[in-house]
Amino acid sequence: MFIDYITLMLINMVAGLFILADYVYRGLDNPHQKQWIPGFGITGAIALTTGLHMIFTWPVRSSFNIAFGETTVLFGILFVTAAIALSLGWELLTVAIYAFFAGLVAIVVGIRILNLNMTQQPLLSGIGFILTGLAGICAAPTLYWKTNRTWRLIGAVVLIVAALIWAFTGYLAYWNHLESFQKWVPAPMR
Repeated sequence: MFIDYITLMLINMVAGLFILADYVYRGLDNPHQKQWIPGFGITGAIALTTGLHMIFTWPVRSSFNIAFGETTVLFGILFVTAAIALSLGWELLTVAIYAFFAGLVAIVVGIRILNLNMTQQPLLSGIGFILTGLAGICAAPTLYWKTNRTWRLIGAVVLIVAALIWAFTGYLAYWNHLESFQKWVPAPMR
């Protein structure tokens, strides 16, 4: 059965990036850390679930399953772990170290999307992956320099720009999918 939920994955990432931008800007030194747990948890749960399904079943054509599925698993586990760490009062350094390597993957995928001319808008998708990856790479330095408001503002801006790129891509995909899937019927109903 053909299933395409990349739209859901994209809009979930948009929400997660906006929540993370808020956390980077207002939350790192906030004494009330627990207010970000639900947002990180929801984002992580949806990303981890959809990403794992995608990498195990390959529901869409070609290497889109790798580009979107595997990066979504990395994104999801980071958010789930951040939610758990905040709920238990753990330090986020090891999560940030993991984010560094996940960020490298996102940058490689972004460059490769540009190189292979993948997606309907390769330039936008490539930049979206690269900016999202840069945010992951900068997670540990942001924790280290959490008292530097300028650094945190730059980080929040990068996250918001990445979120806006993914929002444009995701909402446009919803618009197009509603038309292109309008007459699609599951195999058992044919």
